[in-house]
Amino acid sequence: MTLAEKILAAHAGKDRVTPGELVNVKVDLVLSNDITAPIAIREFERIGVKKVFDPQKVVMVPDHFVPNKDIPSAEQAKMMRQFALKQGLVYFEVGCMGIEHVLLPEQGLVLPGDVVIGADSHTCTYGALGAFATGMGSTDIASAMACGEIWMKVPTTTKFVYHGKVGKWVEGKDLILYTIGDIGVDGALYSVMEFAGEAIEALSMDGRFAMANMAIEAGAKAGIFRVDDKTLEYVRARARRQYKVYEADEDAQYCKTIEYDVSRLEPQVAFPHLPSNTRPISQVGQIEIDQVVIGSCTNGRLEDLQVAAKILKGRLVHPRVRCIIIPGSQQVYLSALREGLIETLVQAGTVVSTPTCGPCLGGHMGVLAAGERCVSTTNRNFVGRMGSPRSEVYLANPAVAAASAILGKIASPEEAMN
Repeated sequence: MTLAEKILAAHAGKDRVTPGELVNVKVDLVLSNDITAPIAIREFERIGVKKVFDPQKVVMVPDHFVPNKDIPSAEQAKMMRQFALKQGLVYFEVGCMGIEHVLLPEQGLVLPGDVVIGADSHTCTYGALGAFATGMGSTDIASAMACGEIWMKVPTTTKFVYHGKVGKWVEGKDLILYTIGDIGVDGALYSVMEFAGEAIEALSMDGRFAMANMAIEAGAKAGIFRVDDKTLEYVRARARRQYKVYEADEDAQYCKTIEYDVSRLEPQVAFPHLPSNTRPISQVGQIEIDQVVIGSCTNGRLEDLQVAAKILKGRLVHPRVRCIIIPGSQQVYLSALREGLIETLVQAGTVVSTPTCGPCLGGHMGVLAAGERCVSTTNRNFVGRMGSPRSEVYLANPAVAAASAILGKIASPEEAMN
């Protein structure tokens, strides 16, 4: 069995599972946020169940529209807050919270071998820890909150092997953008993307989170990494409960294996309006921009802010550009403060926000007007994703985003630093 099949079999109480099989799976964690939790709560109450199956396995994070941007968002957050406190759930209030997919691994709430479901498509982020994590609808979340399990069809697994050593300024974001550019936004439809190879082993945990996060942008059910020493070092500092490391069998059956030599890969940019519309930075051309966003559940971690600060240090954001920095969690924010990164970024002319998903979905903290262009480290660039349907979003890694902020056009880090 593959790594994902091993995890699902164990949680289904079976010796083995096969792709296409329908199974009931016990879950280790159920997640929702201020957009999706109210829908799940209404469905939960409609079922007639009084208590969730285990309050310590249900997590609610207000991270999309908080601090509340208007009355409807305040009402949604209030409903979630009251339910979470009444049920005794794991809940993070403003001031303690972060973007859910940065926060949960950081707090040790997701561990290797877990099955995690979340009412957010980017729940697949936790595959970086060797967990099977996937997004589901709020109705499924309501059911899981009630009974602690969910049914699903066992997905096939596609193995992606990355050979070679990546060059300077090439990050996990570039590996996954390149991959999506190659296979398309439906290239891994209802499959598990299992990442392996020399370049993956060298990748930091923050880089792995960025890759797993965008598995859904290729249509995948989940993205997953083998647990290695780097994973265990990350987990041991945070885990407060037991976990189990699973390994794929040597004769595991993959529906497909795709191999890349990434030794000459350049930083990638996804043009509007799909994450698959990628080009290497050398082929971008002259594209002036109005805004840069460095943050999100994809690239709002400490390593991302370190890269941005390295490029912006001693330089200024272009006078025509707004550069918004969003630490992924309060802990990321605090660590960046202690390292002096925030001072560097503010002196460069950026604005630093509390952790939020706001601009990524056109909610607040960076909504685009008609005709405006944004370079963003987020994960989606669909029509109207960050505001006006006549705006444009270009996806890139934090180094390219920071360089673009300085030059006022999409630019490589080398170009900005020279």
